[in-house]
Amino acid sequence: MEHQNFKYTRSVVSFPFFIIFILWLIYFIEIKFGFNFNKYGVYPQRILGLRGIFLSPFIHSSTKHLFNNSIPLFVMLVSLYYFYRKIANKVLLFGLVLTGLLTWFIARPSYHIGASGIVYLLVSFIFFSGIFRKYYRLTALSLIVVFLYGGMIWYIFPTEERISWEGHLSGFIVGFVFSYIYRKKGPQPEKFHFTKNEEFEKLFDEDGNFNPPIEEDQEKE
Repeated sequence: MEHQNFKYTRSVVSFPFFIIFILWLIYFIEIKFGFNFNKYGVYPQRILGLRGIFLSPFIHSSTKHLFNNSIPLFVMLVSLYYFYRKIANKVLLFGLVLTGLLTWFIARPSYHIGASGIVYLLVSFIFFSGIFRKYYRLTALSLIVVFLYGGMIWYIFPTEERISWEGHLSGFIVGFVFSYIYRKKGPQPEKFHFTKNEEFEKLFDEDGNFNPPIEEDQEKE
């Protein structure tokens, strides 16, 4: 079993901050120069639409859309790289690919953009990882995730026409699957081992009955 001491490193915050910076920079360029990057999103069942697997998380339709994704994405990335740093890159990279690919398979014929699929991937992974590992620190983290983002669960269903619930559902499913696949990787609950005390064991007979040795002065009585 692998044990992990949770340590803060600069990359725990710097990498998530860099990702958020890139998202806002791309959005600024799009607005500043009048570009429309929506066509680079995931478009289901079209070969060209596969490019959106890698590009769509960096594209947002509005400032509100980007802002709503930025905060939970930052929080979840920090949590991922702090608590699961040894598998964080795999979860993020493979999760991005599989979330985008699943969206490409099941989604409606439209451009699907935004980082919310990755947000759902991370929320799902972090929540279920704490449950599967039965590690009190990670279970507590799972409860915090539920408290902060539990309401997001409704958006994996077709509640609004303009929301890519398929992307949300894809991220949620991939996060759940990854939490199970990687349940034995990364931090694990500590197991305590007890050493045998031979002198103590001598106080019991073969049947487990307490049978202390009789001292000589007691025999004389």
